Order: sequence, then C-alpha cells, then structure tokens
Amino acid sequence: MTDLTDKVAIVTGASRGIGRAIALLLAMQGAKIVCVARSADELTEVALKTAGLAVPADVSDEADAQHVINEALRQFGRVDILVCNAGVGSFNLLEHFSAAEWDQMFAVNVKGTFLLCKAILPHLKAQHGGHIIGIASDVARRTFQHGAAYGASKYAQDAVLSTLRKEVRSFGVKVSTIYPGLVDTYFNDSKPGSPDAEKTHLKPADIAQAVRYVLEAPAHVVVDELMIHPLTQEW
Repeated sequence: MTDLTDKVAIVTGASRGIGRAIALLLAMQGAKIVCVARSADELTEVALKTAGLAVPADVSDEADAQHVINEALRQFGRVDILVCNAGVGSFNLLEHFSAAEWDQMFAVNVKGTFLLCKAILPHLKAQHGGHIIGIASDVARRTFQHGAAYGASKYAQDAVLSTLRKEVRSFGVKVSTIYPGLVDTYFNDSKPGSPDAEKTHLKPADIAQAVRYVLEAPAHVVVDELMIHPLTQEW
C-alpha cells in the first residue's frame, strides 16, 4: 500500500457507506482525514476511528464548501487529496419526478463536486500538486429506466471532472473519476447486507480499494477513469 503519512485527505459523504470505507482505508495508510457529511453524530464516530477532523457540512452550499476547505487548512496547513463522494439518488419514471427531487440530485451530485473543487483549486495550484477523485457511477456512461434524474446528474458530474482534468494537469494536479456499479450501502434508503446484495453488489471496501489504486499510480501517470463492475468485481 502507498504510504500516505502526512498527507491530508478530505472525504465527503464520510459518515457511512463508501465514504466511510474510503476514510478508514486512507487513515490506515497514514493520511490525516477530514470527514465531511451532513450527519454530525455518525460523522463524529468516523472521525474518532480515523483520528481525523469532523466537519459537518452541506456540500451543495457554497459557504459550507468553503468552510470545509478553510477548516482543513486551519487544522493541518495543507490538503493533498479531495474525494468527492457525497451523493444522493432517487428513481422513478420521468413524469413522476418532482422538480425538487431533480434539483436535490443536481445540487449534491454536481454542484457539490463543483463547489468543493472550486474552493480547493487555489490551494492545490499554489502547492503544485494534489489529487481530486470523484466517485461517479457507471450510469454516467449508460441510461436505464427510472434513472433519468440520477443518471443526468452523474453524466454532468463526469463532465465537470473530465473538463477539470484538462484544466489543471499543467499545475501538477491530478483528477480521476471512479465509476462504481451497484454497491451494498444505505444509498436510496437501502439496507446493506441483504442476501441478494451479497450476490450482486460491490462492497464499500471495493470502492475504497479503487481509490487506493488510483492514489498509488506513479506521479507521471494519470488514471483518468476506473470502472468497477459488480459480480466480477473487475477493474
């Protein structure tokens, strides 16, 4: 495993599921973790396990996003890794979606990624290095029934990250995107651990290992995209 000692990593959506698994794994590798989520109680528990900093925040709020970066810099003096993992989703026929549901998915999945990247970029550019990793979805590359709003938000998030990759490469900043398939988490009000999910879903730890893989790439190598499929668990 890569030694991340003295590296500072911000992980959003860190209170449970994929974000929690990422925070715990990066902490095991020596990183100092800034845990971000809306749920303060669960976030505190993860921060204690990682010996990190808990920053309750709504990533879709510009002031909150800037607060996350400010707190990380105040506490640790630098940021090396930003994992944009916070996400929400609901699924229905297009005609049954409300405007509020549509807006919420775009606010968290797209605007949240945009705001955090925008807030951290001056710091990463100034230090001539850093790594932004977006946790998107395999539905950023395909469509399916009942997935118009969630899929559209993930297509948009993917566009933000792939464009940013081109804009910051000359500053020594990497941008990578991971596209998980189905993951056994609390996402969309699911309860992890069902027998069916055991057979068909990835585990949060699988996605954390994908983040580790991306971070282990040599300095001169950029892993632009990493697709992880259920069942085979092949990258």
